[in-house]
Amino acid sequence: MNDTGTGARADTRTETVRAGRRTVEIHRPEKVLFPDDGLTKADVVGYYRRVAASMVPQLRGRPLMLERLPEGLGGPQFMQKDTPAHYPDWIRRAEVTKEGGTVTHAVCDDKATLLFLADQACLTFHRWLSRAARPDHPDRLVFDLDPPGPDFEAVREAARQLCGLLDELGLPAVLMTTGSKGLHVIVPLDGKSDFDTVRGFAQEAAAVLAERHPDRLTTAVRKKSRGNRLYLDVQRNAYAQTAVAPWSLRAKPGAPVAVPISRTQLDDPQLTARSWTLKDVAAVLEQTGTRPWSGVPARGRSLRTARRRLDALR
Repeated sequence: MNDTGTGARADTRTETVRAGRRTVEIHRPEKVLFPDDGLTKADVVGYYRRVAASMVPQLRGRPLMLERLPEGLGGPQFMQKDTPAHYPDWIRRAEVTKEGGTVTHAVCDDKATLLFLADQACLTFHRWLSRAARPDHPDRLVFDLDPPGPDFEAVREAARQLCGLLDELGLPAVLMTTGSKGLHVIVPLDGKSDFDTVRGFAQEAAAVLAERHPDRLTTAVRKKSRGNRLYLDVQRNAYAQTAVAPWSLRAKPGAPVAVPISRTQLDDPQLTARSWTLKDVAAVLEQTGTRPWSGVPARGRSLRTARRRLDALR
């Protein structure tokens, strides 16, 4: 199996690839999934094979929503929550509650699972903000920053201001391009607070920041109330909501990638939400090698002290 990202195209209809102790079968590797860019399933699988060491730890233990495009961009596209019965029994499942019943999500704990799901034409992996073991208690808080217009500078500036506030609150944060329009600012948590508590905290933090910069930032949910201000979106911080996973491809022309970045990279005027793509796998791998999130403690923080500090700012 070719794993060079954009190398030679496969000639056969089926190939196999080793992933740890398992062998994963890749069907129709020559199938073009990004028609404007000539990128195939072999390219997609090869990419995920090369970033697995960085990506799997970001997925492990979390229910996933899978964005699948069996015929590629331009064909049918759907979000898969429930795990089909025909998936191999070594694919981990997580049964979680939903209104009126339950749903069984796939969980990606290893490289073999990542490649199997890529073979299912899962282009984008969306992860829960909580883990399957404690689905009601998120260990990630996400601020979603999209530009109000074509100028990405508004996003970079908002991210700097938000990180400054989080520093005041004693909450280390990490940054990621979404591969779509903007940036995610992510706060690792200790998983002891429930979603209502986390979302309420995020809403109040966003309100404080908007009050500091009323001409540039807003918490107004309705678009017509925002004007040209950037919306500080905290709506993902709710049960069963998801956010795009680090190092995931996006199902968009150009095959952009959601890439973790360092805070210093915010100062790069060339930075955009789509600075990295499948067309330049070497650049993505170079970014993985910088370990952009290594400066943030592995253990998430409690919101208890941050709550007191936030209250003092109101």
